[in-house]
Amino acid sequence: MVNTGDTAWILTSASVVLLMTPGLALFYGGMVRAKSVLNMMMMSFGALGLISVLWVLYGYSIAFGNDVGYGLLGDPTEYLGLNGLMADVTSEAGGLPSMAFVGFQAVFAIITVALISGAIADRAKFGAWMVFAGVWATIVYFPIAHWVFDFTLADDDGVVTHVGGWVANNLAAVDFAGGTAVHINAGAAGLALALVLGKRRGFGKDLVRPHNLPLVMIGAGLLWFGWFGFNAGSAVAANNTAAVAWVNTLVAAGAASLGWLLVEKLRDGHATSLGGASGVVAGLVAITPSCSAVSPVGAILLGAVAGGLCALAVGLKYRFGYDDSLDVVGVHLVGGLVGTLGVGFVATAAAPAGVDGLFYGGGADQLWRQAVGAFAVLITSFVLTYIIGLVIQTTMGFRVDEEDEMTGIDTAVHAESAYDFTSLGGGGAGGGVGAPYAGGSRSTAGTANSAARGGSA
Repeated sequence: MVNTGDTAWILTSASVVLLMTPGLALFYGGMVRAKSVLNMMMMSFGALGLISVLWVLYGYSIAFGNDVGYGLLGDPTEYLGLNGLMADVTSEAGGLPSMAFVGFQAVFAIITVALISGAIADRAKFGAWMVFAGVWATIVYFPIAHWVFDFTLADDDGVVTHVGGWVANNLAAVDFAGGTAVHINAGAAGLALALVLGKRRGFGKDLVRPHNLPLVMIGAGLLWFGWFGFNAGSAVAANNTAAVAWVNTLVAAGAASLGWLLVEKLRDGHATSLGGASGVVAGLVAITPSCSAVSPVGAILLGAVAGGLCALAVGLKYRFGYDDSLDVVGVHLVGGLVGTLGVGFVATAAAPAGVDGLFYGGGADQLWRQAVGAFAVLITSFVLTYIIGLVIQTTMGFRVDEEDEMTGIDTAVHAESAYDFTSLGGGGAGGGVGAPYAGGSRSTAGTANSAARGGSA
């Protein structure tokens, strides 16, 4: 029998998680230069369209089909085209219709792919990005989702009816909502792709500022809102676990924002809107794997640590010379590691996950499990992404021409401009498509922080 309350909750959660991808488009779009904002936003919307289709055709089956070998891959043919799921109610979700779970997991796949785009802002061909998105989701995300999210099931007599992935079952690492499968995965992929495409012209020399900080703030707000569905919805029921995850998500994001702002104030002398928004996202990333395993006080601690460390980590690209445009590595990879490894330190058996970390008398048992899961995903994602990116770069070209990069991708690739002031009357400095203002000279960010970060977040 269908549990209508849980079904309503999961469908609502799926809907608000879907809103996170347009929120991400605003968040990323505000941080790039005015001449590439549409391209940046289109990469998120492109992922939304493409991954939705691939998930239905075969992605769900690869992620949640019965395991076909060593916990690495679900059967791609079991639910091909979602065959047989429209009338099915699965026991795994306590009376939740299968299609509700399909939809909920689909939006996770979408935003994971979209997150990667921030690492290659200002220099990627849209067509090449779409090819990459489809191949990467197929080869990297769908199998890793099987590792992390697909649990082995048994009937009332203890007979196994479904075999899931190795991280969730054999390793027994805790990743409640995707610290490994989503954030470490996307962060490692972003690093690999940034290395394949190389640095933007003027990286480390020219001052590149976010062109629209209000968009960044709106995007961060939508991400925070949607993250309650992301984390609390992962309880797959309207229950106590969902409530604990909701509260932990709230306080971790708040603490992380404060931590980031404190680092900025001490380092740069200014607490910025860009830093506040970025800190919120860093805290949300860190609490994603751990929201069912820590207390609210533990969530505050993890959030504060993530906010501070991520604020420092965004500068690593200048030290090591990789151009991660919008700090997918500094926020999602580092934040994901903080949250995933943090379970091994501050998890408490009083929380719904029921495990104790090192600081609660559990020893190092859970910590090593978390570390193996985190670095297995990190290494796998980095290596496979680098290969995929290199093949695309070699065959069809991934990076735009130098002239197009200088003129602006919006004009060169999409034949559009985000801001057309000719309608205000006259030509002149207002300009139309490709006018001088599109180079970022109208930036609203003049703080030491935004300057130091090179228009990233």
